[in-house]
Amino acid sequence: MDITSTSRFVSISPTKARDLARAIQGHSVTEALKLIEFSERKAAFLIRKTLHSAIANAENNHEKSAEVLLVREAVVDTGPTLKRSQPRSRGMARPIRKRMSHIRITLTDGVK
Repeated sequence: MDITSTSRFVSISPTKARDLARAIQGHSVTEALKLIEFSERKAAFLIRKTLHSAIANAENNHEKSAEVLLVREAVVDTGPTLKRSQPRSRGMARPIRKRMSHIRITLTDGVK
């Protein structure tokens, strides 16, 4: 059975968060939490928050123990981009793109 948790409109560029999301795929939940704990990136806090939400969904809604769960999928998709501009010399403007992400974590217990 698959348990999913999603964090939408997270203020981080998807490219900065994808490497950590790929690193936790296929690991057990306890190993994934250890990997995230020792990472000093901003993405670690956001992915940990989503992973804790998925664990809480599994325990409360599906009565699964966190020890038996595996991270089947951790995906960081592109969200909307806020377009801003910064003034430059000679009356020009430079575009600034503030990117957002959608983080989706899927846990499984190995039983179909």
